[in-house]
Amino acid sequence: MLAMSEVNCIKTLRNEKGLSITEIANTMQVNWRIAKKYGDGDQLPQEKTHLKTGMMYDEEWGEIVIDWLEEDLKLKNQA
Repeated sequence: MLAMSEVNCIKTLRNEKGLSITEIANTMQVNWRIAKKYGDGDQLPQEKTHLKTGMMYDEEWGEIVIDWLEEDLKLKNQA
């Protein structure tokens, strides 16, 4: 999976610099198909977000536990 900066670089090389797909693939050291996909495609890849589930998050206990852990860290650093 490419980073967004790499995808934007591929799009810039293709659209603004006018490089061929092969030149982009060689320059960026990526597979030709990846260069084609991001150079000619209109879609940008979506960032994947992981939805946290379980009792800690459904019951809103997660914030309380995080606060407790942060307080414990502060106490350990003071000792």
